[in-house]
Amino acid sequence: MTASFPVFDLAQFESADQTAKAREGRRIDEICRAAGFLAVSGHGVPETTIRSAWEAARAFFDSSVSNKAGAKAPYDGYPYGYLGPELEALAKSKGEDTPPDLKESFNGGPLKVPPGMEDPDALAFCYARTIWPEKPDGFMDAWTAYYRAMEDLAARIMRVFAVALELPEDYFEPFIDAPISALRALNYPEQSVSPKPGQLRAGAHTDYGSLTILLPQEGSRGLEILAPDGHWISVPPVPGAFVINIGDLMARWTNDRWVSTLHRVVNPSAEEGGMMRRQSFAFFHQPNWPARIECLQSCLGAGEQPKYEPVLSGPYLMSKFKATTVPKAS
Repeated sequence: MTASFPVFDLAQFESADQTAKAREGRRIDEICRAAGFLAVSGHGVPETTIRSAWEAARAFFDSSVSNKAGAKAPYDGYPYGYLGPELEALAKSKGEDTPPDLKESFNGGPLKVPPGMEDPDALAFCYARTIWPEKPDGFMDAWTAYYRAMEDLAARIMRVFAVALELPEDYFEPFIDAPISALRALNYPEQSVSPKPGQLRAGAHTDYGSLTILLPQEGSRGLEILAPDGHWISVPPVPGAFVINIGDLMARWTNDRWVSTLHRVVNPSAEEGGMMRRQSFAFFHQPNWPARIECLQSCLGAGEQPKYEPVLSGPYLMSKFKATTVPKAS
């Protein structure tokens, strides 16, 4: 089953007057209540920035084993660099014990450490060094240009979300002026043998932060979301648009008014290209390390209580990330 997917024009929103912004905000609120997934067009990210990062990632995944090994995470639980196949099981973040996911990835974190940051956990985890590969040439430049574009786009989407929640447009800015976001390039290799029972390309999970910006491969299949009626629905790539989904912290902010949607990447049938290679980018937007995430008063109805205790953005992310790591065999 394929979803009828909502598409939101960001450029149109940004050029609108306050009345039109409020009207569009109400539509975004309805979408985020129902599914927590939408596509954003009119984003303004240059096609050259997207293409350069995409081609650099593909060249890296096509490179030699030794080149990838030179960029690998140095120990289990290190957040950045190359993570080889079957070293992560995302469903474990939801308490489900599954075989490791059929993917490899390259991961990078914030491009700078904010002044005055002294928290040792933050410095060792979110602000750890990204381990860059030697090849292809220009990889780091292409990656950082795309990261900056995603950081800007995420901040603009958070302004839309503020309007949708009937808050001042700049409400979230103090929470995200030094975000600890991560960018992940994912490669789901061509499969020559059938998966193990229960093994997916990416197990069912929710994302941990405020929002995620996805760039799936054009024409690819496999990304699915769990609908409110309990059925899995296919999410098709939307040409010229990014796919956005709500994360756990936004659900906490809104007291589950907005849905942090369970999603997965399945193995379609061989006839549908299920054994073929698939690539994607995911930018995980995460509020500042010390940002306190607690229920917005505007999301509490009369007599309602917050469903969640307040959490700090960074420690919450660190605990979730470490739960997904599959220890290497000794």
